[in-house]
Amino acid sequence: MKHFDEIFELAADGYGIVTAAQAREIGVTTGELSRWCATGKLMRRGHGVYKLTQWVPTPRDVFAEAVALVGDEGFLWGESVLSMHALALVDPRAVTVATPKRIRRKLPAWVKTVPAPENAKTTFYEGIPSQCVADAIEACKGSVMTERLIEATKHAQAEGLITSNEHERLMKELS
Repeated sequence: MKHFDEIFELAADGYGIVTAAQAREIGVTTGELSRWCATGKLMRRGHGVYKLTQWVPTPRDVFAEAVALVGDEGFLWGESVLSMHALALVDPRAVTVATPKRIRRKLPAWVKTVPAPENAKTTFYEGIPSQCVADAIEACKGSVMTERLIEATKHAQAEGLITSNEHERLMKELS
C-alpha cells in the first residue's frame, strides 16, 4: 500500500493523472499499475497514462490529461490555452497540444496535436505546460473573433497572465 500512497500523492499534484514514467521514478512497476487498474484504484487513460478513480474532477483535468497523453514535451496551444483560462469565450471541440515530436500512438478524438514551432515560449499554468497567454492570443488571430481577442487581452492583463508591454502590443495588433 506504501507505493499506492506515493502514486496518489503524485497524481494529486497532477490533476489525478500519473504517467508510467513518473511511477518508475518512484520505484513502482508496470505490474503494480496493472494490478491497481484491475482492482479499480486506477483507470488506464492511454499509453502510459493513468488516472485515479477516486478523484474529484476539476475544470483543468482535461487539459492536464491531454498533455500527458501526448507526452513529455507536449504543451497546450492556441485556443486551448484561452479556454483553460476562460478567456475569449472559446470552447474548442478538441484540446490542442503542440509537440516537437511525431506522435504515432492513437489519441482520443478530443486531443489534437500540432507541430510545435522551434521558438515557442512555454510556461506552466497551475502545473500544466502551456504556450504563453500572449502568444496564444496571437496564435488565435483569424480563428477567434477580434472582439473576443481584445476582451481576452484585457482580462489576461487584469488577471496578471500577460505583462503591460504584452498588453499594449496585443492591443495595437488587434485594433
